[in-house]
Amino acid sequence: MPICMSALAILIIAATIFLAAIAFIFRKEIMATFGRDPAATSFLEVLLTYSGLHALIFHRVSHALYKIGVPLIPRSISQLCRFFTGIEIHPGARIGEEFFIDHGMGVVIGETTIIGNNCLLYQGVTLGGTGKIHGKRHPTIGNNVVIGTGAKVLGNIAIGDNSYIGANAVVITDVPPNSTVVGVPGRITKQDGKKIDLGLDHVHVLDPILQELDELKERIKKLER
Repeated sequence: MPICMSALAILIIAATIFLAAIAFIFRKEIMATFGRDPAATSFLEVLLTYSGLHALIFHRVSHALYKIGVPLIPRSISQLCRFFTGIEIHPGARIGEEFFIDHGMGVVIGETTIIGNNCLLYQGVTLGGTGKIHGKRHPTIGNNVVIGTGAKVLGNIAIGDNSYIGANAVVITDVPPNSTVVGVPGRITKQDGKKIDLGLDHVHVLDPILQELDELKERIKKLER
C-alpha cells in the first residue's frame, strides 16, 4: 500500500509539473482564449478542455520536428491531432503568437500557410491550396485577422492585417488591410480605411450583395417615377 501511495504521489507531482510547463509555454494563447471566449471560466478548464489549444500544442511540437528535417513523425503527430481534436494543421504551417481556434471541428490549415499574431479562426475554416502547384500555394494571413465559421481562403493569396472574413465566404484573391470580406466569391467591403473592430460580432457585417440590391431597388424606383 505505501508503495502504491508513493507511486500515485509521484504521478500527481509529475502531471502537475507537466501542466505547469505547458501553461507557461502557452500562456499567451491561454490568455487570448479568455479575451475571445466568454465561456472560458478558469485557467485549468482552458488547459484541459479546449481543443483549439490542444491542436496548437500538437502543432508546435510537429512544426519544430518538421523544421529540423525529422521524417514521418511530424505528419504522424498532425494526424494524431486530427483524430483527437478534429483539427488538421500541416506541420509545415507557420503560426504566430496568441492564435486561437474557437470550437475548431473541421478546421484545415495547409502546409505553406503563414498566420500572423493575434488571429482567430472559427470551426470549419479551410486555409487551403488550389491545384497541384509546388512551392507557396496556401494563404498568408496578417495580424489581427478574424475568419468566420465555414470560410474558405484558398491559394497563394494575402489577407491584410485587421481584416474580417465573414462566415462561409470563399476568398480566392488578395484582401487589403482593414477590410471585411463576405459572400461567394468573397467581396470586399472597406470601412473608412480604418481598423475593423468587430470583435465576435457576426451580425453587423456589411454585405455588399445586399448593398447592391438596395442600390438597384432605388434606381428602379427612380426610373418608375
